[in-house]
Amino acid sequence: MASQARSYGEGLGQGANSVLGKARLILEAFELDDMDLSLSELSRRTGISKASVHRLAQELLDWGMLERSGQEYRLGMRAFELGSRVPRFRVLRDAARPFMESLHFATKETILLYVRDGRELLCVEKIASGPEAAKPSKIARRAPLHCTSSGKVLLAYSPTSVVEDVISGGLARLTPSTTVAPGMLIEQLRKARENGFATEMEEVVQGYCSVGVPIFSSSQLVLGALSIVAPTFRADVPKLTQALMATTSRLSRSTLLN
Repeated sequence: MASQARSYGEGLGQGANSVLGKARLILEAFELDDMDLSLSELSRRTGISKASVHRLAQELLDWGMLERSGQEYRLGMRAFELGSRVPRFRVLRDAARPFMESLHFATKETILLYVRDGRELLCVEKIASGPEAAKPSKIARRAPLHCTSSGKVLLAYSPTSVVEDVISGGLARLTPSTTVAPGMLIEQLRKARENGFATEMEEVVQGYCSVGVPIFSSSQLVLGALSIVAPTFRADVPKLTQALMATTSRLSRSTLLN
């Protein structure tokens, strides 16, 4: 977590010393699986003194960005409310959900909707059932671009500068099968653009594979990507790819996106 605090500060630059910068550090100290964090833990993760965290936390409590849970803090409903107001995410999610439900009904596999946010993917919707609802991704969880099927198709349709930025940031290995060679990734992106879809086999989580297809607007702007994730032992990749491409084609023609 110490390295996490440094990366937040580096991202903010000198702004990390401002009130707004410190408030951002406190809010971003909460990871996806965190429920409650103590004052000491917030101070440790952010590198901000306990006195300053306590003072800023009180202001965030008044705003509703934080809530108290005994002696600890948690993200407040105001944070959720503001996030749900982001127009492009909300419109895309609302338009895609019926198509995702139909695809899930037809394939019985997990369906994920992603958008690109800088060097990462952000999951904005998920349709799953049973034990798979908790794996291998969650709504609002971030994922790498270089080894996910949705990330690859989004990179394939991104400017060269974005691809170079991702590569310069380092291609982290998540499993023994993760793509970490820049040349291999570039070739995969070429094929993804040529074929209109990308695949990954146990690159993110061992035992799982996925197919990703981009979602276009009527003006051919890439809005996001839809993917199917399935256990490798039962995945019929050509069949899943066909179903996914048919779904994204219909979604791209949806009046809600045009």
